[in-house]
Amino acid sequence: MKKQVVVIHGGRTFLAYQDYIDSLKKREVVAEKFKAHKSWRDGLQEKLGEDFEVFAPKMPNGFNAVYEEWKIWFLRLAEFLHDDVVLVGHSLGGIFLAKYLSENTFAKKVRAAVLVAAPFDDNNLNESLGDFILPDSLEHFSVQAGRVCLCFSKDDPVVPFSHMGKYKKVLPNAIEMPLENRQHFEQEDFLELVKLINNIFNSNIHVI
Repeated sequence: MKKQVVVIHGGRTFLAYQDYIDSLKKREVVAEKFKAHKSWRDGLQEKLGEDFEVFAPKMPNGFNAVYEEWKIWFLRLAEFLHDDVVLVGHSLGGIFLAKYLSENTFAKKVRAAVLVAAPFDDNNLNESLGDFILPDSLEHFSVQAGRVCLCFSKDDPVVPFSHMGKYKKVLPNAIEMPLENRQHFEQEDFLELVKLINNIFNSNIHVI
């Protein structure tokens, strides 16, 4: 049986539909934004190898994400998963996993949850988290998520590095993985994550 990894990408949220429309009209863009772009998520299967099965679902409307829609799609994916899956959430995908596993009982046993540049709250963000806001307690998340790993970059211009400390405060057993010069983790390669996932399955996640 292959080792399974699920990667949930990021997205943007808005409190009102008109805010979304205004953002599309006013958002600063460059030509590169409209060209095909390969991220570390696209190459994760190749980097991990044939012993792994990587799911990287395209969540509904990442430009104007709605938590309930993402929840439905995540549940549709769950039927293809088996126990001991590793969940990776980048940015909004990270807070989605923390919220979902805090408020729901997942049908599969999770080996580990890796939160990459995941916002903890709206503080010091340039946008709202909408209905992705975390509940008051992450206790159920800590029970269901297996080992929690926190990956943040000290120079992230989107989600401040201080958000890692906020997660650590309520998840004291989480493993911290601070990195330098990664900004919001939009690069093509993320070799530290590849090594981390391998270590998780080798029960050696203290070595990154």
